[in-house]
Amino acid sequence: MKQPLVTRFALAFYMVIFFAFLLGPLAIMGISAFNTPSYPQVWPIEGITFNWFRQLAGDREMLQGLQTSVVIGIWVVILSVPLGLAGAIVMTQVFRTAKSFYYFVVVAPVLTPGIVIGIATVVFWRDFSGWIGLRSLLYGGTVLTVLAQSSFIASYCMLIIMARLQRFDAALEEAALDLGASYPQVFRDVLLPFLRPALASSAMLAFLSSFENYNATTFAILSDKTLTTVLAARVRLGTSPSISALATLIVVVTIVAAIVFEIIKRRNDRRREYRLKLAWEADAAELAQPM
Repeated sequence: MKQPLVTRFALAFYMVIFFAFLLGPLAIMGISAFNTPSYPQVWPIEGITFNWFRQLAGDREMLQGLQTSVVIGIWVVILSVPLGLAGAIVMTQVFRTAKSFYYFVVVAPVLTPGIVIGIATVVFWRDFSGWIGLRSLLYGGTVLTVLAQSSFIASYCMLIIMARLQRFDAALEEAALDLGASYPQVFRDVLLPFLRPALASSAMLAFLSSFENYNATTFAILSDKTLTTVLAARVRLGTSPSISALATLIVVVTIVAAIVFEIIKRRNDRRREYRLKLAWEADAAELAQPM
C-alpha cells in the first residue's frame, strides 16, 4: 500500500532534520578548517587554505597533549579489557546466585559522576601510594589518569563482553573437557575465539572513551596535559581554525579506522562461512559413501 503524500513528506523532513542535527556540526567544522579567516567561519568563504593544518603541525603543546592521550588510551585498553573480561566471566559463570548484587557493584562506577571518580582517585592513590612507598611511581598524572579512567571504562568493556557471553553455548566447553582438554586450553581455544569480536569492540570503545574523557581526567592528570584538557583551555581563550583542523583529522582517522574494521570483519565472516561450507560438504560426502 502506498504511503500518503503527507506521510512521505513528513518522513523525509524528519530524516533531513535528523541527519542535519547529527552531521551538521561536523560539516561546518570541516569547512571552517579550510577557510582563511582567523576565526572559525563557514560563510562567506574568503579563500581556501591549509595554513591551519600547518599551524597544527607546529603546535608543540597540542601535539604533546595528543601523544599523552594516545599513551593513556593504550594503557586504559591494556588494563580495562582484561578487567572487563574477568568481570563478565565471573558474572555469567561464577556468581550466579549473587548476580544482581555483583552487577550493581560492578556497574556502579558507570553511574558515578566523572568528577567524583577523579577526586576519589587522587585522594585514594595519594595516601595509598605513600603508605606502600610507591608514591613516586604511582602518583603521577599519567598513571593516575589511567587508573581513574580504567575504574569505569572496565565496566563498559564488561557489559560488551557479557552481551557476547550470553550467546555462548556452554555445551562447547563441556565437549572440549570431555575430549580431554584442560580448563586453560578451553579458555584459550574455545572461549577466547568466540569472544574475539567483543574483545575488539571493547578495546575500541575503551580507547575512544579514554581519548575523549574530560571530567575524570581534569582532576587526575595533575600537572600533565591531555589533548582534551589542552583544547578545553584553548576554547576558554577563544577558538581557532587550527582546532577545526585537528577535529577534521580526528574524524577522518575515525572514519578510516571504522572502514578498515568493517572490511576485516566482513573478510573474516566470509572465511568462516567458507570453512563451514567445506565442513558441511565433507560431512555430506562422508554420509553419502556406502556403508
